[in-house]
Amino acid sequence: MIPITSFAGKTVAVFGLGGSGLASCHALKAGGAEVVAADDNAENVAKAAQAGFITADLRNVSWAKFASLVLAPGVPLTHPVPHWSVLKAREAGVEVIGDIELFCRERRRHAPDAPFVAITGTNGKSTTTALIAHLTKVAGYDTQMGGNIGTAILSLEPPRMGRVHVIEMSSYQIDLTPSLDPSVGILLNVSEDHIDRHGTIAHYAAVKERLVAGVQGGGTSIVGIDDGYCRDIADRLDRAGKNVVRISVKNPLASGIYVEHGTVVRASGGARSEVVALGGIGSLRGQHNAQNAACAAAAALAMDISQDVLQNGLRSFPGLAHRMEQVGRRGNVLFVNDSKGTNADATAHALSSFSDIFWIAGGKPKAGGITSLTGYFPRIRKAYLIGEAAQEFSGTLGSVPHEISQTLDVAVEHAARDAEASGLTDAVVLLSPACASFDQYRNFEIRGTKFRELVQALPGVKPVV
Repeated sequence: MIPITSFAGKTVAVFGLGGSGLASCHALKAGGAEVVAADDNAENVAKAAQAGFITADLRNVSWAKFASLVLAPGVPLTHPVPHWSVLKAREAGVEVIGDIELFCRERRRHAPDAPFVAITGTNGKSTTTALIAHLTKVAGYDTQMGGNIGTAILSLEPPRMGRVHVIEMSSYQIDLTPSLDPSVGILLNVSEDHIDRHGTIAHYAAVKERLVAGVQGGGTSIVGIDDGYCRDIADRLDRAGKNVVRISVKNPLASGIYVEHGTVVRASGGARSEVVALGGIGSLRGQHNAQNAACAAAAALAMDISQDVLQNGLRSFPGLAHRMEQVGRRGNVLFVNDSKGTNADATAHALSSFSDIFWIAGGKPKAGGITSLTGYFPRIRKAYLIGEAAQEFSGTLGSVPHEISQTLDVAVEHAARDAEASGLTDAVVLLSPACASFDQYRNFEIRGTKFRELVQALPGVKPVV
C-alpha cells in the first residue's frame, strides 16, 4: 500500500467504494487523513463501514471541511451529466481528483525521479502495459503494475528509485489526474470510444493527450502516429518542446521507431538501426501487437534497457490472459484464447493474425454484429457459433462453412476434430467471440478460462513453449 501523506491532518471525501475507492480510503487513512466514504450502492457503503471508515450521505454534510473529493473513475465527471457529488464539490470549491492523482502527489513528494511509465490508448493498452512490466522485470527492476489493468495503484508498493510503476490509464482516470507527470508516457492510438462519457471525439482525444503532454522534464512522450488524432498530438508536443518518439507500424519514419518486415527499427538523423525482431513471437502476432511491441520497445530504450535484454524479454512474453493467449497445441493445430475479443473490432485483430481459422464465435451480440468482418471470411475454414448470437451470425456468414454448436464445450470438441482432420499445417482453433459473454458466462475471463480448461482436457494437447 502507498500511504498518502499529502493529506495528513485533513478530511477527504471518497465517493465510489469499489476496489480503487476502498484502496484510496486505506491509503489516505494510513497517511494520516480522516476519510468520509460514500457510494450510491448501500452494499459498498456497508463494506466501507465494516472496514472501519466513517460513512455518510454526502448530500447531507458540510463540504467546508473537505480538502478534496476523491472520485472513482466509473463515476461521471462531465458527461452525460456530472454526478451529484461532483456538483456538490464544485459548489463548495473542493477539488475533484482520482487515486492516480494521489499517487502522483506522493511520488513528487518522496521520490520524484522514481520511474513511472503511464500507458493509454483506445486499443492495446492492457497488452502494452503487461509487456512493459514484463520487460522491466527481465531488466531487473522491482516492477509494480496496476491501474486500469486490475490492481488499484494505491495497493502497490510506494515509489522509490529502482522500483518502476507501470500503470495503465483509461480516459476516465486521466480526467481525474490533473497533475499527471510520468517519466515515460505512451499514447498508442485514438479512435471513437466512450463518447457517452466525453461528449465528443475531440474531447476524448484531448483527455488522452494530457497523459503524454504531462511527461515530466527530461522524460519521454511516445505516440503512435498511425491515426490522425495522434499525428496532430505528436506535432503539438514537438512544438511544446517535449521529447517525442513517434511510432508507426504502417510507414517508415525519418525519425522515430517503426516496424518493417517484422523488425522494430529506430531512425534518427538519417541513420537507421534494427532494434529487435518480432518474427516467431506467438504472443505478439498481428499488426496491432506490432504497435504494442514497438511502443514497449521505445519505453524500454527510454529507460536504457539494452537491446539484448529487450529481445529476450519480447521472446519470453507469455501474452495477456484471454487476449490472443496460446493455450495449447496438438500436432499442427494451435488453440488460441481471445475471449477478450468482445466486439467485431477486437475480433478483426485476431482474424487478421491467422490464415486457416476454425473460429468459435458468439455470445450476447452487440450492435452491428459481425458484418464488418466480411473481409476476413476467406481466412475462416469453418465457424462454430454459440449463444444468443448464433442465428444472427449464421445469416451473416452465409456460404462460409459453419455450424450452430450452441455451447462452448461442443464448439471446442468439433473445432478440434475438424482442424486436425483438415491436414492444414497451421490450423488454428480460435475463440474470439465478437460478443459479450453475459448470455452464458458472467464475464469474458470466466469464458476464456473455460475454453482453456476444455482445450487442455483434450487428448494429446501440449503447452505452447
